[in-house]
Amino acid sequence: MQLYRDLRVLTARPSAQDEAAAPHHLFGVADAADGWSVGRWLRAALPVLTDIAARGRTAVVVGGTGLYFAALTKGLADAPPIPAAARREAEALYDAVGEAEFRRRAAELDPDVGRISPGDRQRLVRLYEVAATAGAPLSALRRATAPALATGSWAGVVLEPPREALYARCDARLAAMLADGAVAEVRALLARDLSPSLPAMKAVGVREIGEHLAGRASLAEALARAQQQTRRYAKRQLTWLRNQTPDWPRITALEPDAQWEALQAIAELP
Repeated sequence: MQLYRDLRVLTARPSAQDEAAAPHHLFGVADAADGWSVGRWLRAALPVLTDIAARGRTAVVVGGTGLYFAALTKGLADAPPIPAAARREAEALYDAVGEAEFRRRAAELDPDVGRISPGDRQRLVRLYEVAATAGAPLSALRRATAPALATGSWAGVVLEPPREALYARCDARLAAMLADGAVAEVRALLARDLSPSLPAMKAVGVREIGEHLAGRASLAEALARAQQQTRRYAKRQLTWLRNQTPDWPRITALEPDAQWEALQAIAELP
């Protein structure tokens, strides 16, 4: 979500001061109307990583979206282009039968559907349309794909502070976002009348603050709901990291300075 320039506050993008203190790449480079996929991000990230390595520097890839890390370290399926008609058909089927039945039908085409979180319509539809048109499930295409980063050229680290402290930080950050202009940011985004299916429109807080702006929730209610969704997202991240990266070292410190010192030691950074 930090790709989108429209949502600096609500996605907790690095501040202008942070960006001035150290080189940052691919933050705020996309317009909310231009929905990026993980494949598009990967195509943009690889030249940046190559350039950083050519200058003898170490890149630190940060974020919480597991699929993006998996694309770098395990590869991304090179699925063929999906005809627009097939995409519309998959979207229409989802709307007609609902998520549970759509998920059941998708499982008949690709058993990997169980790895897609509940409510993730975009990835469910993508899995279905690929399996229905490519002649092979997306999971099989992924298994035949080489990782983008060579084995041994990178090290993975998980920030995993105590859960209750993490949740408290999540709650405090949402409150700070409201104080820093998140409501005005969402108002400007909604005024563009963009498709609700675009990734930026699904950022945590957009729907909740939108309900407040529409008069259907108080600001306190919107904050509480956004805080709850953020905690749920953090829980899903922790579950994914526990299942998908069990061998990555963990940093359990809560304070940024202590986290950075631990990262420097693990990754042998200067």
